Amino acid sequence: MKHADIKHAGMRREPDFLDQAHDPRDPNPWLAMYLDRSTPIDDAVKHAWLADSSSRSRQYLLPFIRPFARTMIVLIQVFKVFTPRKLAFSRALHRLLAWGMENFIRPEANWLILRHFHLGSQILEFIARNAPVAVATNPLRPEKIADVREELFLIHDLNLYNFIIRLNKTLQDEGRQLEYVERPNLSMIRQPPLRLEDMPRQRRNFLDLQSSIELFTPIYQLLLTDSDFWRATNSLQLDETIGLYAATLLDAHDHLVLLNNRHPLVPMSTLRAGFRLTLHGLSTEMLHDFLMRMRARQDQSALAAPAS
Repeated sequence: MKHADIKHAGMRREPDFLDQAHDPRDPNPWLAMYLDRSTPIDDAVKHAWLADSSSRSRQYLLPFIRPFARTMIVLIQVFKVFTPRKLAFSRALHRLLAWGMENFIRPEANWLILRHFHLGSQILEFIARNAPVAVATNPLRPEKIADVREELFLIHDLNLYNFIIRLNKTLQDEGRQLEYVERPNLSMIRQPPLRLEDMPRQRRNFLDLQSSIELFTPIYQLLLTDSDFWRATNSLQLDETIGLYAATLLDAHDHLVLLNNRHPLVPMSTLRAGFRLTLHGLSTEMLHDFLMRMRARQDQSALAAPAS
């Protein structure tokens, strides 16, 4: 998506690093990252990501929010030692998350969060449709923030684990394995029908993506069981697993360098869950854009092929 297209899409321009003149004595770091094309990511997504990352909220609030949130994770863990292990308030949690998104989170951050459910569903479906065995999926396609109330965050984590279990159990039962697909089925890969301009943009919608994730993490921990919280935080390491599945199907293992959420067999501390969740979102966007580019080349080849 070109610069003019991004303007037309209604993206809030704060700061306006695309229109600032380049000063070699004082180069804008956000402009450098935006212009760099070494990693696959959609231009509109990159613009939204960097506009959110360069916000005042992330610059001035995140340094205080992050240590506060991590301290709360430790205190809540101690508190939960003395509470029933199965006590959970998932419905209340998701209503609270939806309320926070509606009232306090920046439009770019809300847009990226809702996109993530669509992209994750498309990637799992891509793997399922190109695997040599039949695997069921449970796609999540929220159209608005209110849809988050239907326990979307929890279901998103459950979907990932259930998919990996079903896929590998079926592969083992049938004596098959994932392998390179010469012409993969990419029909499910598309841009989600979500518009940035439809996201709430009142004056109170100021909180950036990373700050909001850090604040939500201890709330997530408090209102879910230890099992649900541990499973959710350690699902982030499955970025490597999903990346390996896609790389095997596409014979594109060189792109695994973009993944950095650590080895799936070595669980990490929940204290860094907020930061790693941000990496998870970015890794998903990059894998999706890689698949979008592959589908575009596939469609162009089909158009250029002579009719039989």
